[in-house]
Amino acid sequence: MKLLVKCMLVTGACVASCMLAAGQTPAVNAAPSGQMQATYRIDASQSRFMVHAHRGGFLWFKGHDHFVKVDQFSGDVQLTPTAISPASLTMTIDATSLGETGADFTPEQKQIIKKELNEIVLETAKYPQITFRSTDVTAKPDGTQFGVRITGDITLHGVTRPIVIPATVSVEGDNLRSKGEFTLNRKDFGVKATTAGHGTVRVRHKLTFTFDIVARKA
Repeated sequence: MKLLVKCMLVTGACVASCMLAAGQTPAVNAAPSGQMQATYRIDASQSRFMVHAHRGGFLWFKGHDHFVKVDQFSGDVQLTPTAISPASLTMTIDATSLGETGADFTPEQKQIIKKELNEIVLETAKYPQITFRSTDVTAKPDGTQFGVRITGDITLHGVTRPIVIPATVSVEGDNLRSKGEFTLNRKDFGVKATTAGHGTVRVRHKLTFTFDIVARKA
């Protein structure tokens, strides 16, 4: 079945971490408390970033949910390890790297879905990247980790909108880990989805993003 799925991201998204433009040099700045701010760089090979597109429509039970993996993304986060806030984050996702992983689809169907993601849903020829840049980060200690709220702007399918991403963050030695979940309405970004059965099976507007991001001290 060819349902569509979307996006991503980011990530994102995710939401959880962050990235600097290529060529930038990681900075280490003095935090207001006198402690040093550090830069952590996302390790995508050890991270996981997923998009869950829920089935809908009158005959929703004939369709399948989509589980789309964001395969290529990068980013940096600057923070004070013992306080988290203040912090700044940026992230960039390669929109062409999204791919279906759902067990309900054959390899051939997954290739069809990926083609539709690129050509119909995300229009990656026009919009090759999905980006997130934080505007504010707040944190509260929670045992051995921090509960954070990351406020920022996400740009998806050429549309930029504000978003708040809740997450947990822990720092151990040179490693940072962030986990969380957030939702986006694809209609807010003009993201289309293909349908089946003359529209009786379709993807719902709400997309759920989950992330488990690992970053290393730069």
